[in-house]
Amino acid sequence: MKKSWNQAFQIAAVYVGTVVGAGFATGKEIVEFFSRFGFFGFISILMSGYLFIVIGSKLMRIAAQINAKSYQEFNDYLFGKWAGGIINFFMLFMLLGVSAVMLAGAGAVFEEQLGLPKNAGVFITIFLSYLVMLIGTKGLFAVNTFVVPLMIGFSLILMLLSLQMPNFLEQFLYIPHASDGWKSVIAPFSYAALNLGLAQAVLVPIASEVKDDWTIKWGGILGGVALTVILIASHFTLIMLPNLELYEIPMAVIMRNLAPFFYWIFVLIIYGEIFTSVIGNVFGLDRQLKQYMPVPTLVSVTAIFTVSYLISLVNYGTLLSYLYPLFGYICMSFFILLWMKPFTPPERN
Repeated sequence: MKKSWNQAFQIAAVYVGTVVGAGFATGKEIVEFFSRFGFFGFISILMSGYLFIVIGSKLMRIAAQINAKSYQEFNDYLFGKWAGGIINFFMLFMLLGVSAVMLAGAGAVFEEQLGLPKNAGVFITIFLSYLVMLIGTKGLFAVNTFVVPLMIGFSLILMLLSLQMPNFLEQFLYIPHASDGWKSVIAPFSYAALNLGLAQAVLVPIASEVKDDWTIKWGGILGGVALTVILIASHFTLIMLPNLELYEIPMAVIMRNLAPFFYWIFVLIIYGEIFTSVIGNVFGLDRQLKQYMPVPTLVSVTAIFTVSYLISLVNYGTLLSYLYPLFGYICMSFFILLWMKPFTPPERN
């Protein structure tokens, strides 16, 4: 049982690390989907959290049950061969797009927070990713197990500091005018669909390697709860920032204002979360490419990073604002089918 709990925490860490990418860790993604809608955004976050817990666990448990080695096999099971092929093509495109957003996010951290060239952040991230990818699954587990608890801890620190501010309750209950306010209604579903649709590239092969249903179920539950806690903590923090939509990395701006003594550590943690998502996406893409052609990891990873780098030359905020909502709507079909798919848990001996 001790081993099962240990593996469950590792799965939870990979789940969180994969979802908490550039947009999530920097706060930009949370602003785009939730915080700019004020109190309605908070209600949307609670709904998203429920979906992360229930659907995230179900995704991994089904993947283990059918022994899917990649998201291609998983989507073929959900949609059938013909429709699955179309979805897998979109997934390949989306994962490359998100990898580009992550690289652009790494560049934004170096440029906005450290005053260094954007390309320095991008190339350092690519180099470190090569090292982890060569280690394989153990490297993925190790990086996430280290970075994720730190991210949760600092998110809670910022939340506690925000709660002590005199006008917190007023800001929490405030509902700002938004010309696209209708998006707050579909945000929980498109956000959860986007993140689970993309996270399957990592979660499917990980679940198939672990196999034990009890361990996978609790890994999904713990990961979903942790994501909900980080979302709520980040939202409570972001609503206290005036003109929150103007910043590329709003969480770092808040840390600099509220707890400057932790600022540089927090910037490193944000970078660490971006890094975990980069390696998670590239890990999934590498597994997928090997389904089509048996190429060495070094060759496939180089091809992935070359394409991602070219896309990342576009501004980070622009990429995130346009690509993420679009991908969220595309992933809705995946999300609905996964929700409807029956699952019979195996008997535990």
